[in-house]
Amino acid sequence: MNGLRRVLHRGEPLLVVARDGALHPLEGSLGDLLAAGLEPLHDAVDRALAAASLDGEAEAVLAPVDVQEVWASGVTYERSRQARVEEAVVKSVYDLAFDADRPELFLKAVPGRIPPPGAPLRVRADSTWDVPEPELALVLTGAGEIAGYLVADDVSSRSIEGQNPLYLAQAKIYDDALGLSGTIVLARDLGERARAARISLTIERDGGTVFSGETSTAQMRRSFETLAGYLYRELSHPRGAVLLTGTGLVPPDDFTLEDGDLVEIEIEGVGALRHSVYRSPGAAA
Repeated sequence: MNGLRRVLHRGEPLLVVARDGALHPLEGSLGDLLAAGLEPLHDAVDRALAAASLDGEAEAVLAPVDVQEVWASGVTYERSRQARVEEAVVKSVYDLAFDADRPELFLKAVPGRIPPPGAPLRVRADSTWDVPEPELALVLTGAGEIAGYLVADDVSSRSIEGQNPLYLAQAKIYDDALGLSGTIVLARDLGERARAARISLTIERDGGTVFSGETSTAQMRRSFETLAGYLYRELSHPRGAVLLTGTGLVPPDDFTLEDGDLVEIEIEGVGALRHSVYRSPGAAA
């Protein structure tokens, strides 16, 4: 997949442009380029592609963010609204959020809590109903412009959030609760295809498929720009941010993730994220 990638090269983090199997070093960090804005970012990418590729191989692919917070949007698809109404004791709040002009936004992870692409993700020991949430993620400049896209898994505890909407943070924010793909596909390269991109989810257990399904970003109620605009309303992100756009693909109510499950999410034109699942060794409450 072509795009921006953070790699480990000779023991140091390095931002590169991946193109046709070659890695081209960029000047500055991801935070530097997102702070500069969309046009300077594109200029830096073009300069890198015109120069020589990386001397030697990268030792590893790192998490695709350096200093950017990752935020998330909720109830942006009809299926997500239905699922959260089904799980909730207090049901009307999700109908209200879906129909309102103002979207639901919440902080998902700070940079230090984001594992490398493909690392195992966790379900909480004190949860009984856990699901992956496949989502398209927007990579935003310091001014809120859409610079690129990632594949995301916003792992969630439906049992905890269902008890009370005020438990959202505990249902969503904990160690290894977020997966991101390794390559930021530039918005200028993908064009309008991102707005009607197919999203697929497959979950395997003991060598067999226990769930598979598809949706499309065309089913979103709100536009990417609307979600990004609310994230930057009264809240600055000078070195950029990542915003998950919500999920329209939810396994049935009788499904929960188990230790050892394998999850694969693919988004048309953006790439794939594959990871295993482990249950937290903490004591269940």
